[in-house]
Amino acid sequence: MALLSAEVVVVSALLTGAVVLFVYMVRRVFVLQNNSFDEKIFRALDPYVNESTNKLMVAVTFLGKHEFLIPANIALIFWFLLVRKHRWYSIKVPAVALSSLGLMFLLKNVFNRERPGIPLLEEAKGLSFPSGHALMSVTFYGLLIYAVYHLWKNETAKWSMISFLLLLILLIGFSRIYLRVHYTSDVLAGFAVGFLWLVLSLKLLGYMEHYSRRKLQPVVE
Repeated sequence: MALLSAEVVVVSALLTGAVVLFVYMVRRVFVLQNNSFDEKIFRALDPYVNESTNKLMVAVTFLGKHEFLIPANIALIFWFLLVRKHRWYSIKVPAVALSSLGLMFLLKNVFNRERPGIPLLEEAKGLSFPSGHALMSVTFYGLLIYAVYHLWKNETAKWSMISFLLLLILLIGFSRIYLRVHYTSDVLAGFAVGFLWLVLSLKLLGYMEHYSRRKLQPVVE
């Protein structure tokens, strides 16, 4: 009960922080039209731009692209369906992925923000706010964190993997800023929306799973 209570407090605090962060970014960018923070971050990164870091950031940002996430989601579905035999996890993966994708396109078109006009290497397509890489990274790798937290028994391996996945999410978001295809506010908003949607999706899917086990499974059997 103490562990459950601690989880509820932490998740509630993170949800509140995500809402506050997203509202703040929307107000700053679209109401106040204040981009000074974004410009300061670009200038602060200028001294660290070099060929080696460019290659690293391109490699990191690939892990948040649809070219990687689509096959990764498909592989994860089959892993849970055929290897681990977790039917509901195999449902959660496409449900979270597809709903996150739809939400991303919806928000981008609602806010309709142009990307930075100074890409470091090559220009990115589409709109800027919120960052799709940030949003989709949180929902995909966040779902992995959720699975690892609930399924892995070895505490050392569990928290090592969770720490690695959290760092990867942050690095993917940072890579978009470094490559100047997103503003920092885009990435922070993407993180916030991604976390909110992941938690809400898992909560809804959890209710569906609970209902299925209590009401539908006995009828089927």
